Amino acid sequence: MASSKTFSALRAFALLSALAAAPALAQAPAPATPTAPTKPMAPSAPVAGAPNAAKTPLLDLNSASAEELDKLPGIGAARSAAIIKGRPYKGKDELVQKKIIPQNVYDGIKDKVIAKQK
Repeated sequence: MASSKTFSALRAFALLSALAAAPALAQAPAPATPTAPTKPMAPSAPVAGAPNAAKTPLLDLNSASAEELDKLPGIGAARSAAIIKGRPYKGKDELVQKKIIPQNVYDGIKDKVIAKQK
């Protein structure tokens, strides 16, 4: 009977050892897979609305003609006349401060204009 108890004990020990090792085996890291070389990224395209000095020079609020101002989005004949009447400007943000144009129109032209000082 002693041998059957020993055999049962050994079998229980083997079973417990296998169960204890199972989680470690199940969580073994996957073999590394080769990755394809990455291509260098192409230069990004210019952001819409960003100023592009080479393509469109900034329009000076202190010297632009009524026709030049009228071409700006949201600026018509009345607003271009008001801009000319309000000259000189120390900064382009004075268009909103002096209530010549509303903020939403200013937001549409602020990257296209400048107020040069003499």
